[in-house]
Formats: sequence, structure tokens, C-alpha cells
Amino acid sequence: MAPISIDPRPLNTDERTVLEHILSAEFVGASQLRNQLDRTEVTAVWWPDSVSVDLRVREPYEHAALRAELVPVEAHVHDPSGTYVGEILVWTDCGATLAALEIAWVTDEMPTSLPAIVDGRLSWSS
Repeated sequence: MAPISIDPRPLNTDERTVLEHILSAEFVGASQLRNQLDRTEVTAVWWPDSVSVDLRVREPYEHAALRAELVPVEAHVHDPSGTYVGEILVWTDCGATLAALEIAWVTDEMPTSLPAIVDGRLSWSS
């Protein structure tokens, strides 16, 4: 299924919080990606009711220099009991700009919200 285009909009509070958390890790290109957040907008959702989104960074911006399209941060999500329930993936456009925020889950039901940051970890309430 192809992403569903929407009128471009700024990142919402939850999207920005999760991205800031993931991009707070130190890796080559992290500071450039962090600096892109103010110019990042959501351009599509991956399917109805999905919290996975496509991103676009408005000019001007400094390119990151990642070697891969996937940001090299393990962003595991746990439930309140500490059980692994999924992860967040941040994709880039050829390693240069933010391109997508993907929610992967291992539970029966698709999450309808992004995880919260609890004690420095990503957590879904259940």
C-alpha cells in the first residue's frame, strides 16, 4: 500500500519529542539531523490511522553524512512491565535529510499513538 499524501504540516508534539529523543544519540550526522527538525514537515501517513509518517525537510538545511538511509539508533519500545513491544525507525533520504518516522510493533494491535519517553526509554502504556 502506498503512503497517503496529506497537506504538509509541521511535526506534532509527539513526533517531535520522539525524534528529539532518538536524535539525541551521538552518531555521524546526528547534529545535522537535529538541526533539521524546525524545518521538517509531515507529508504522508503510511495507512489510515497510522502513526508512521513520511517527512520532508524544507530548504535551507545542512545535509547529514550518514552512510545508510536508516538512522543508526536502536529505539526499542517497551510496555510498563519492560516487555519489548516494538521499535521506532528513523529513515533518511540518502543519508542527508529526515525522510520517515516508522513505528514497528510486535503486538497484535497496531499502536494508535507514538510511545512516551519514560525514564529515558520509549514506552507504550499497553
